[in-house]
Amino acid sequence: MAGAMVPRFLKAAGGGMRRRTIVLGAAMLPLAARARDGRTVDVLYAGSLLNLMERGIAPAFDALGGDRFRGYAGGSGALVNQIRGGLRRGDVFISADPALNDRLGATQGDQVRWYIVFARSPLVIGYDPRSGFADSFRTRPWYEVLQQTGIRIGRTDPALDPKGALTVRMLRQAEQFYHQPGLAARIMGSDASGQVRPEENLVGRLQSGQIDAGFFYAMETADLHIPTVTLPPDLSLAARYSVTILRDAPNPEGAARFVAFLLGEAGGAILRRHGLEKVAPVLTGDGSMMPALLRPLIHP
Repeated sequence: MAGAMVPRFLKAAGGGMRRRTIVLGAAMLPLAARARDGRTVDVLYAGSLLNLMERGIAPAFDALGGDRFRGYAGGSGALVNQIRGGLRRGDVFISADPALNDRLGATQGDQVRWYIVFARSPLVIGYDPRSGFADSFRTRPWYEVLQQTGIRIGRTDPALDPKGALTVRMLRQAEQFYHQPGLAARIMGSDASGQVRPEENLVGRLQSGQIDAGFFYAMETADLHIPTVTLPPDLSLAARYSVTILRDAPNPEGAARFVAFLLGEAGGAILRRHGLEKVAPVLTGDGSMMPALLRPLIHP
C-alpha cells in the first residue's frame, strides 16, 4: 500500500498482534524516573493513536533505556470488552472516550480507580486525493458528496469505538443543521457492513484506495497529510483521550514511568508534533490510588 504507514508487529501468545519497538532517539527523563528493571510495559490504546504510538511515543520511551513499550491498538470500546472478559491484560489503558473507564470501575471489574484526560482531537472527514470524488469534496458540500452513487465510505463501529459513535451523533445533528431529514440514514446506508471497519486499519484502507472517504480524528489526518473537510463548529465533536494504569497491571512501576513520560514535556512535544491537541491533565477518580510519580503533573 503505497504511502501507507506499515507498523512493525510480532506475534504474541493468544493470537494477538504485538508491536516490536524500533529505537530512534528521544529526550531524557530525570534519572529518578527512569527504569531500573528493564521490564516490558504493555499499553492498550485507542487505534486512532497507532501512528503516534508507533512512530512517536514508543521509540522515544524505549530510547530512555530500561522499560520497553509493547502496544496493542484497537477500538476503545472493544478494548474495554477484552479487559473485562479477561481476554486482554495490560499495564496502561488509553481511551478515546473517558466515559469508557467507568465500564472498568468498582462495579464493573474494579480495573480502573482513576484516570487522567490529557488530549483531544476533533472529528473530520478525510478523503483520498486520488479518488474520483476528490474534486467534489473541494467544491461541493460534504453531505452531498457522501450521498453520491458509488462512493465508498469508511467508519468505525459505534458499539466498539468512540469515533464510530461520534460519527453517528454528528450525522444526526447534521440533519437538523442542514435541514436534511434522513441524511444520516442515506449516508450510512442500509448495509452497515459495507462501511464499518476496525479503527486500527481504517486509515490504511483510505491510503490504499479501498475507500474514497472516511470519518477520522484531525490528528490522524494531519499526521499523515490526508486532505480533509473540516466540519462547522455546530457539528465539531471531538475525541477526549484519557490514560490510566490498570489495577492488576503486571508492571505498575513501569506503567507509572510510561504515563509520566506521556504527560511530561517530552511526551507533550511528541503529541503536538503528531497533531494531537494536548490539554491540561485533569484527574477523575481516587487520586490516592495514583502513583506518586504522576501527582506533580496534575493541575489542581
